[in-house]
Amino acid sequence: MRLWSYNESKCIFAHSTSPARCLRYTHPSPLHLLSQCRRIGISSTPKSPPREFPISGFDTLNSSQIIEEETLPSYSKEHYYPARLGEVLNSQYQIITKLGFGSSSTICNNNRYLTLKIHIPTNHPPPEIQLSQYLSTLPSSPTGQKYIRLALDSFEIPGPYGLHPCILYEPAGIDIRDYIHCLEGDALPENLLRVTLRFMLIALDYLHEAKVIHTDIQPRNILLGINDTSILAEMEEDEISNPAPRKQLADRTIFVTRAMPLTSGEPVLADLGEARLAKGKQTGLIMPSVYRAPEVMLGMYWDSKVDIWGLGQTAWTLFEQGHLFTTHDLETDDHQARRFAEMISLLGPPPVEFLRRSEESLKFWDEDGKWKGCVEIPEQSLESRESRLQPDDQMLFLRFLRKTLFWLPEERPTAKELLMDEWLRGADY
Repeated sequence: MRLWSYNESKCIFAHSTSPARCLRYTHPSPLHLLSQCRRIGISSTPKSPPREFPISGFDTLNSSQIIEEETLPSYSKEHYYPARLGEVLNSQYQIITKLGFGSSSTICNNNRYLTLKIHIPTNHPPPEIQLSQYLSTLPSSPTGQKYIRLALDSFEIPGPYGLHPCILYEPAGIDIRDYIHCLEGDALPENLLRVTLRFMLIALDYLHEAKVIHTDIQPRNILLGINDTSILAEMEEDEISNPAPRKQLADRTIFVTRAMPLTSGEPVLADLGEARLAKGKQTGLIMPSVYRAPEVMLGMYWDSKVDIWGLGQTAWTLFEQGHLFTTHDLETDDHQARRFAEMISLLGPPPVEFLRRSEESLKFWDEDGKWKGCVEIPEQSLESRESRLQPDDQMLFLRFLRKTLFWLPEERPTAKELLMDEWLRGADY
């Protein structure tokens, strides 16, 4: 049985300068700058010698043009390592092409190709280094670990404004948000949604058994795997023969992103940068606001069930061409009231038992759990919002979704229990 298929894709690989490409990198990840690099022979273990990269034959952009990482609201050149194509890092890794950018780190791939994330300067090592080391020592399920993108190694490199932590990973393809833009309707078909969620639940079961909470389950952290690494060598050769445009400044060069080709591997869960090693209930603000669980919004204790809530919302985003809750900003009490009103309309009112766990709930409900009416509850239901499925299939899908979105965290199933869900199992079982 083939669990992961891309036969419905409309994309073909094209060079980043081609106007015909359909991979969308106009909205890059807020956490990563991507580039590709290769292992070379300067270290004690002989590999291949460094390549010579073109010093001409590329388009030079006007220095006043704002591009790439400069477009981010929080951009500061002091945060970025001024990486250069052809540069050798840690006497072992040669950067060969740029795949993306973001606000706190950089990524590269190497021959054996790997991925290198270069963080902004910090006095503390990124937590995913310690978490990956911890997970790699556990006698846990190798199947579950297969679908988690763990750090393989780490080192530091000096930049103009401090030391940049670097983390090495196995390479992976585009995130699933970019993949669905290549499909009819900009959404996953039901069969691919099922198998994607199965892989993510296997990954979450592995993490939760190891007492690790991911806290950042969302589409951009689901990456396509790479079965055929020859595409990475092709990207390297393409950078030599068709060098990326760039903007050359006095103290750095900003290269234009090269699109990652579409790949056909099984998806993996990425980015343990916000993960927590937790053997009990936790406190503190976590999760992207659009996916934030109610117990987190109300300042309650939380546990691994926040990942189940995030998975449910991710399922909706991938399938329904939009977010389940339309209030994205949770910065004010009014914004939170709007989100809670949406939750009530779609999930029903919260149990009084849940509300009594936090005094914050008294801003929105009275002591008996009655909504104070600070924001009108929308006239809608999950059934009215779901538009792609026939009644029987819709019933099963929404039953699965409701399991992930119980107000009471303890009523949400574990990842292992969700794997047995009737809709998720589908006709394949």
